[in-house]
Amino acid sequence: MDNTLKISDFDYDLPLELIAQTPIEPRDSSRLLVVQRQTETMEHRHFRDLGDYLKPGDLLIANQSRVIPARLLGYRAETRGAAEVLLLAERSELGPDHWETLVRPGRRLREGARIYFGAPDQEPRLIGEILQRTEAGGRIVHFQVPDQETSNPGDPYNVLTVRQRIDEIGRMPLPPYIHETLEDQERYQTVYARIQGSAAAPTAGLHFTPELLERLRQQGVRTGFVTLHVGLDTFRPVEHENVSEHKMHSEEIELDSATAELINETKKAGGRVVAVGTTSVRVLESVASFYDGKIAAYKGNTNLFITPGTKFQVVDAMITNFHLPRSTLLLLVSAFMGKELMERAYQEAIRERYRFFSFGDAMLLL
Repeated sequence: MDNTLKISDFDYDLPLELIAQTPIEPRDSSRLLVVQRQTETMEHRHFRDLGDYLKPGDLLIANQSRVIPARLLGYRAETRGAAEVLLLAERSELGPDHWETLVRPGRRLREGARIYFGAPDQEPRLIGEILQRTEAGGRIVHFQVPDQETSNPGDPYNVLTVRQRIDEIGRMPLPPYIHETLEDQERYQTVYARIQGSAAAPTAGLHFTPELLERLRQQGVRTGFVTLHVGLDTFRPVEHENVSEHKMHSEEIELDSATAELINETKKAGGRVVAVGTTSVRVLESVASFYDGKIAAYKGNTNLFITPGTKFQVVDAMITNFHLPRSTLLLLVSAFMGKELMERAYQEAIRERYRFFSFGDAMLLL
């Protein structure tokens, strides 16, 4: 990595009213800034026009991770004071139902503290015990469902798992810059989200509708799916001025053999691999870095940090939303399109009043 990269060079001023607070309907009516990297030209289109830029034989790779209702509101067992837990990642290597989390109020929630979830005047529906602090300032929490009142106490299938309880009582963890209430929780999921595990949506995929995917399929564009469970570190600004000092959070990824085959067939036939979102880019480029530039099935973790100067081995084009200043995602996009072109595109989007961030508009980088 370039040791001279400064995060202050990846800052920009955004008028607050351009931060999208609600999703737009229908999903594919959002705007699309099309950027040709070779000629450095830009066009203003809508997401539904995506097919005009894709050819038969191209392959879309999208992240099928599903957002879990990761925000749990409870109270401290000892004092009854309010407590909040944000689930970041399941840590099954530490034992069943162990999660890495962020907690509030952090100062009061030390090792050994217990948090009850549910109405204060009723038996708790879920209990969390804080086991340890993490390097990043979060907490490892062990969850359990209290002894259950079941309609048939002897029936082991009648007992709710921790995961089911979380689904039942958790709330959708919208990013901190969204202040509006989300009426329809499914609008913070992609239409193809299948595998639970993210603390934030892979937002570039929010623009697809089933109809648009079907149109693309009929046009000869294929689609493959990978999984990366998005952690909240995605939204964290890079704290160190020297980018090389930033420690990337590890995220769980999976690319199965069917998708690996699709990618290899596409490359061989001269088609383009079009990554939907920075998370798909990270899966593809991580796997290529593990296998010496080749693509094969992989399941594990990655902490790949893509910054300007990184050579892309798989991704030929990218669909992405507009990202926060000073973020790892802005660095990734700058690596793909070049910093100067990124700055021009962002200034153009601000001038044309595009909507920014999770519920905002998109860019297609060709």
